[in-house]
Amino acid sequence: MNDVVRLEKEAMHMLKQTSRTFYIPIKLLKPKLRKTVASAYLCMRAIDEIEDHEQLDSDSKQHLLRSTSELLKNNFDTNSYRQLLEPHESILPEVTKRLGDWIQFCPDSIVDKVLESTSIMAEGMADWVEKNWQIRTKEDLDDYTYYVAGLVGVMLSDIWNWYDNTETDPTLAIGYGRGLQAVNVLRNQEEDAERGVKFFPDNWSRDDMFQYAEDNLSKADEYMKSIKTKNIILFCKIPLALAHRTLKVLKSGKEKMSRQEVESTVNEIINN
Repeated sequence: MNDVVRLEKEAMHMLKQTSRTFYIPIKLLKPKLRKTVASAYLCMRAIDEIEDHEQLDSDSKQHLLRSTSELLKNNFDTNSYRQLLEPHESILPEVTKRLGDWIQFCPDSIVDKVLESTSIMAEGMADWVEKNWQIRTKEDLDDYTYYVAGLVGVMLSDIWNWYDNTETDPTLAIGYGRGLQAVNVLRNQEEDAERGVKFFPDNWSRDDMFQYAEDNLSKADEYMKSIKTKNIILFCKIPLALAHRTLKVLKSGKEKMSRQEVESTVNEIINN
């Protein structure tokens, strides 16, 4: 097995381990897109694991995220990255330690866009670590959801345009990411509260967050209308459908969709 094939196999295995939402839609993409989106997802997942890490203190997270952001801006150097991670190597997950591999896996003609979005995300995450994720206003919520999810929409739109000149509205692309993240905030509200993390603006009720999620998911629905490539449509439809149905389940008072509901939702989209 040559290095390229081996790395692709390892990337897809890592993707399966780290993403419940995106593994299936990425796997359904055609080879060139699959490779690109998998690489992009894993790059962003690598830094997300730093932000979310339970054993890293705030200062360490900020240092790692800001330093990684700088490396991503300046011809990412794998050895420098390894040295950066070395003090925390024993507790960091493989997806984070192998960021250099995920960058290497990305096609040369789009990798700069992936690095740019990932760098911006890392810097924004560091700012929110510094603020201890204490969201006070809707503007705060918009800022946070932009950095952790809206940028995913921006990066995907860059990839669609690179792939076959598919043009999408950046505002709607950001809404797509924000909508998915707002559903996660609603689903994880109690768990986040136990960690002392506050994603609801002051004086917001759960109904307010439902409205925020619905407003952004409606932008995601609009975003879909500008995409004509069937393979890209299939990819985008799955996370969006799961978000819409999760929102419905949460409104009914349940904690989450059942595995059977998830599988039937995915199968329905694939087979239509």
